[in-house]
Amino acid sequence: MDFKGKLFVFSAPSGSGKSTIVNHLLSIDELNLAFSISATSRAPRGEEKDGEHYYFMSADEFKSHIEKDDFLEWEEVYQNNFYGTLKSEVERIWKMGKHVVFDIDVIGGLNIKKQFPEQTLSIFIMPPSVEELRNRLVKRSTETAEKIEMRVAKAAKELESASSFDVVITNDELDKALVEAEQTVANFIQS
Repeated sequence: MDFKGKLFVFSAPSGSGKSTIVNHLLSIDELNLAFSISATSRAPRGEEKDGEHYYFMSADEFKSHIEKDDFLEWEEVYQNNFYGTLKSEVERIWKMGKHVVFDIDVIGGLNIKKQFPEQTLSIFIMPPSVEELRNRLVKRSTETAEKIEMRVAKAAKELESASSFDVVITNDELDKALVEAEQTVANFIQS
């Protein structure tokens, strides 16, 4: 029988520490996890590589995949700016005999949960507060004040969705959040 692993959906507002937690989990061999690479129609930024950070494609290619029902989930973030998860990505990871980790927005994460309700654990990473989130984004020094305020406004809205997730981990102390995430994932794999 083909391996059908578990699916771990991680969602959180920008600046909550989600990527740090996901990268930590991926580094633990015993958990047997692999990262689901999303597809996007936007151009690569900086050091991003096709097939490693994203599957980059034109808007027309993306729309063609939508028409063929190749996506588990997708959304058009801005006009002709698409993000999504190819069904083939989950199959690729399962063929490796690994469990799938998604670092994905709230809507996409909940859509995956709907399609694989028994195999998916949805985990929301909660920042200690919206104010702390703003501080973290400012400390990153990667975006304008206007962009930070847009992210903070979006975060406030995303926080309202936390109750739709199976588990909420508050990242007020990173070490504690890492241990909680590890235990949560390990327990679900064994269930």
